[in-house]
Amino acid sequence: KMAGDSRFPDVDSDGSEKSEEIEIVVNVGGVRQVFYGDNLNQYPETRLAELVNCLSGGYDSIFSLCDDYDPGKREFYFDRDPDAFKCIIDVYYFGEIHMKKGICPICFKNEMEFWKVDLKFLDDCCKAHLSEKKEELEEIARRVQLILDDLGVDASESRWKKCQKCIWKFLEKPESSYPARVIAVLSFLFILISSVVMCVGTIPDLQVVDAEGNRMEHPTLDSIETACIGWFTMEYVLRLISSPNKLHFALSFMNIVDVLAILPFYVSLTLTHLGAKLMELSNVQQAVQALRIMRIARIFKLARHSSGLQTLTYALKRSFKELGLLLMYLAVGIFVFSALGYTMEQSHPETLFKSIPQSFWWAIITMTTVGYGDIYPKTTLGKLNAAISFLCGVIAIALPIHPIINNFVRYYNKQRVLETAAKHELELMELNSAEGKATGSRSELEDLSREGKEGPLYSSRIKVSHSDTFIHLLSEEKHHRTRLQSCK
Repeated sequence: KMAGDSRFPDVDSDGSEKSEEIEIVVNVGGVRQVFYGDNLNQYPETRLAELVNCLSGGYDSIFSLCDDYDPGKREFYFDRDPDAFKCIIDVYYFGEIHMKKGICPICFKNEMEFWKVDLKFLDDCCKAHLSEKKEELEEIARRVQLILDDLGVDASESRWKKCQKCIWKFLEKPESSYPARVIAVLSFLFILISSVVMCVGTIPDLQVVDAEGNRMEHPTLDSIETACIGWFTMEYVLRLISSPNKLHFALSFMNIVDVLAILPFYVSLTLTHLGAKLMELSNVQQAVQALRIMRIARIFKLARHSSGLQTLTYALKRSFKELGLLLMYLAVGIFVFSALGYTMEQSHPETLFKSIPQSFWWAIITMTTVGYGDIYPKTTLGKLNAAISFLCGVIAIALPIHPIINNFVRYYNKQRVLETAAKHELELMELNSAEGKATGSRSELEDLSREGKEGPLYSSRIKVSHSDTFIHLLSEEKHHRTRLQSCK
């Protein structure tokens, strides 16, 4: 019997080894490690612990756990990443695992799954890195899937669905075609023109006087404004009709901005023509003027066409903690220095510090280094307090600037990496599809052509991404990595 072979250690009748101090020699990618049975048996569910008792099961049991085995040296061979293995074995000695810098988190997770070590032993800081990498892969998979959905043509879709998809691509994806880029540029120009007209319309020399003697915008500017609103309205309605998810579209922040940019025009038009019959004319004019101020919301529409503004918005969103610290520092400084300034200036007969709340304004413009000069100290102690306040203000403002800039640069670089990775995935999928077509039979090609596909990217058989950083979200198949594969 295999269990009685002299090349294997003696075992008891119950299959367990006589000595708990048995040595297990493991060779992972050319790196030899020696383990003792008592250490490995602390975690009996792991692959290394299973090696202790696998010898009694014969070669079938041995090769189900390792890639090769040398009975003479009693050495188990594994074709895995040795650097990751050095980190994983820490669990047997320290009860936790730390991932070394430079190792791909996704690859390390796969290595832990191979060695049957639970993720709960991974340190919290490494778990955060793993979660971040997972989010990046999910974003890449989402982008790839969106591109494939745009390229794919489903013959079972109705004509209305196809029309909806074409309109959505035409208005939402400028990179999809040349006419779509033209529409995006026109929309950008309309936003700029509308914003300029709103500002120019407030110049008194360009305004006209109506029959009641009130100043109003020039009719030409009013006509341009109407044309811009017409474009915005048509664009919003078409995007709403073609949207695949109407509720998500209506609740999106940028679409709410679009509504706020359009709505004041129609409300003002309604009040102008119908409101006079229900309320006094002066009240109508005040309401119209207040609604016209809301037109400034359309400047935020530029964010839809500017990746730089989107990146800035995300950087500020990720910097709430730093911005909160900045406001807290300024709030404390404003309160302290305004109270000191009020106290020190009371001895001067012509003091400008009438109360502590009034001194808040002086502290704000001083700590932010604006210094309008409308309120200023006149005593020596008051001037010294002012000098200390603006020095503290400069320090308080400068401290969180660096983290905010780092967040901006990190997100901007991350977006570029994700775009490149998505293109890389598509190129590999196209290459794999082309190779499959080259080795496929003529009947398979005819079947693909009958499915209405027009190129390798549209093939319904493309389910797997073959890049080094495998994206599981694009496939349901299970892939195993070896140490020969690297993560890019």
